[in-house]
Amino acid sequence: MAFFAEMRLAEVRPVVYNLTYLFKAAADRSNLRRGREIHAQLIANGFSGNVHAATAVVNLYAKCRRMVDARKVFDRMLERDLVAWNAVVAGYSQNGVAAEAVEMVAQLQAAGERPDSITIVAALPACADLGSLKAGKSIHAHSIRAGFSSLVNVATALVGMYSRCGALATARLVFERMRAKNVVSWNSMIDGYAQGGDAEEAMRLFEQMLAEGIKPTEVTIMAAVHACSDLQDLEMGKKLHKLVAELGLSSNVSVMNSLIAMYSRCRRVETAVEIFEGLRQRGTATLVSWNAMISGYAQNRRGGAALELFRMMVAQRNDAVQPDSFTLVSVIQAVAELSVLRHARWIHGCAARRHLLGNVYVATALVDTYAKCGGVPLARKVFDLAAEKHVTTWNAMIDGYGTHGLGRDALQAFDEMRSSSPTRPNEVTFLCVLSACSHSGLVPEGRRVFAAMEDYGLVPGKDHYSAMVDLLGRAGRLREAWEFIEAMPAVAGISVFGALLGACKIHRDVGMAEKAAERLFLLEPADGGYHVLLSNIYAAAGMWPEVARVRRDMERKALRKVPGWTSIEFKNEVHTFFSGDTNHPLKERIYAKLEELMEEIKAAGYVPDASSVHDVEADVQEQLLITHSEKLAIAFGLVSSAAGATIQIRKNLRVCADCHTATKFISLVTGREIIVRDVQRFHHFKDGRCSCGDYW
Repeated sequence: MAFFAEMRLAEVRPVVYNLTYLFKAAADRSNLRRGREIHAQLIANGFSGNVHAATAVVNLYAKCRRMVDARKVFDRMLERDLVAWNAVVAGYSQNGVAAEAVEMVAQLQAAGERPDSITIVAALPACADLGSLKAGKSIHAHSIRAGFSSLVNVATALVGMYSRCGALATARLVFERMRAKNVVSWNSMIDGYAQGGDAEEAMRLFEQMLAEGIKPTEVTIMAAVHACSDLQDLEMGKKLHKLVAELGLSSNVSVMNSLIAMYSRCRRVETAVEIFEGLRQRGTATLVSWNAMISGYAQNRRGGAALELFRMMVAQRNDAVQPDSFTLVSVIQAVAELSVLRHARWIHGCAARRHLLGNVYVATALVDTYAKCGGVPLARKVFDLAAEKHVTTWNAMIDGYGTHGLGRDALQAFDEMRSSSPTRPNEVTFLCVLSACSHSGLVPEGRRVFAAMEDYGLVPGKDHYSAMVDLLGRAGRLREAWEFIEAMPAVAGISVFGALLGACKIHRDVGMAEKAAERLFLLEPADGGYHVLLSNIYAAAGMWPEVARVRRDMERKALRKVPGWTSIEFKNEVHTFFSGDTNHPLKERIYAKLEELMEEIKAAGYVPDASSVHDVEADVQEQLLITHSEKLAIAFGLVSSAAGATIQIRKNLRVCADCHTATKFISLVTGREIIVRDVQRFHHFKDGRCSCGDYW
């Protein structure tokens, strides 16, 4: 450009190819301002009718993402050759206007031009963007007839098109028949498997590529890392990380972002943090980097850390790193994990200020989060205001009703979806409705919903069968549940027998419990939770020799139950309690409050339920019950919060029968509303009653 300026100062009139070179230079740098200046020179010097120069102008505007301008120049061309047509096809394809790209291929043929290999390579990605396998096959057929299918770039584009259209078997056939393969060919096939859900085959192909001595590129590494993430193969992930350093790709931000995501998926969030902090300190962290780290925290149940990082992201006021819909969805998921309504309201405000409430994914995440934070009415408001509703939006609302014991409302939403919405229910919808029926004891309704799957051509999966067994079992129809299992077309899995064993504990059916446990111990011999559940069923029936036998079996197999904990958020800090916990700074006040509460609720009619505590004296049994993590968290909430404030706690397991009864009485004597979110559902305690109606 500087030399061209000197040439003009010297009053030397340019020739057309001078300007063509300049258009290419500007296009390669996406320099729209310079490009327009050269375009003006082209017109001023009378070269605008030159087909080569005009094509260069089309290419410039396409590279600068100005397809409207590119099309205007193309339409004004008095003469067009195939190169000009290809420039427009490629421009539309590269700028994501896939339908126009495919349409231009049809137009160039109508104009008497025959597509060449460049046309084909430009058009195939557009077919993939449209998901149009039919159009892709048509172009493939043309490439065979024209003798282009053996060209490496054409075959590679075909592999990419078939992979992205979900036809991995066809993509592999094209790939295997290639006489020569370059690294892009391998990348297309590996990425096809990684994105298509066959991570194991992606890794096998990656290792084959290395064995054949082909040097991976950043695209190869990112595809392999993606596959590692899906497999949660930490050891292979570490090897890839080492390979990144060996290839000199440690400064490649996209590669490092993929490693952040991989380590997060493999539960090594601290390693992900190290990579992220390295990028941030070097000033190379992008929006994708921030999103990957926030998502990583959310995936690893580090909701507080995700929120803090989001606040830091907003506070830095970097125009290049501003939260987008992906950021908000990740943060909203973190808030759902924390289950704090105040945080949900705050992030809702953030989404509104950034004009992201119209995004269906953000709206859906808010519906889900409000429900998981105990705010079902607020979830419904967001749902009703959503301009667009995907099936996931409906599912979130139905599931929200179900987990709060509002089975009738869940069924009403389901009927509304079927009658007045263009959205068809999917397998998850039916699972949400069945679970809602189960939590509310709606057996006839649940049966009708299960049968309705056939109306939509949906085949029940193991989770649907498990939900039906849970529905029948909770309602006390254990024999019917067993007959349902026996009639299943597929072999019943862990979730089915686990649901049955849980129902046996509720209804104290020892015989059925033994049958369910026998199957469970064969399917999942290393899970101590089912052994403990069976032991508790025996204990409730006073069958102490059987209790001892189950415990000995657990000791012999070194099995352990997942420890229970309860958390409560207060002043932006999450406090977590374990049974018998004495580590909290306020332990004296907490235990004093507990002692006071026990006296009050006993006077109100509370009787301890020691069915889950045995082999100890009665006074020790009661002491163990008093120090359950739920009661400790509630006592902390009472001594820490303002009078009359709602207390909300989170339990990682199912709330026990004694804590459930005690919490009802605590809500009565204190006049507080207490919300308990356990692993299965929400319990809203108020004035001595629970929203579940003691059906859980």
